[in-house]
Amino acid sequence: QVQLVESGGGLVQAGGSLRLSCAASGGILSINVMGWYRQAPGKQRELVAAITSGSSTNYADSVKGRFTISRANAKNTVYLQMNSLKPEDTAVYYCNARLTTVVAGGYYNYWGQGTQVTVSS
Repeated sequence: QVQLVESGGGLVQAGGSLRLSCAASGGILSINVMGWYRQAPGKQRELVAAITSGSSTNYADSVKGRFTISRANAKNTVYLQMNSLKPEDTAVYYCNARLTTVVAGGYYNYWGQGTQVTVSS
């Protein structure tokens, strides 16, 4: 069974930094895209950043220049380095992976359980 386990969330003051990690496991053959989404109270879930297996990246305009996504393919792990954090970055951050497994017939999306990031002003 596929699992995406996130870590690294917490409480930080504005201007501070946090690093999120997400490790995927469970009979994985290949991961196409890995990414981070976030959902603030009363708002829709939005894409923060994504990275392909070839290391092409995509960022939301609101985080460009402050956040950096990276991945360790051999470890099926994706990271999100968040610098210069702002109160508006406060949200639950979810890891997402589009992957295939030894039993799946194709690529499917999987989600982590979410990790809370709170930025105080």
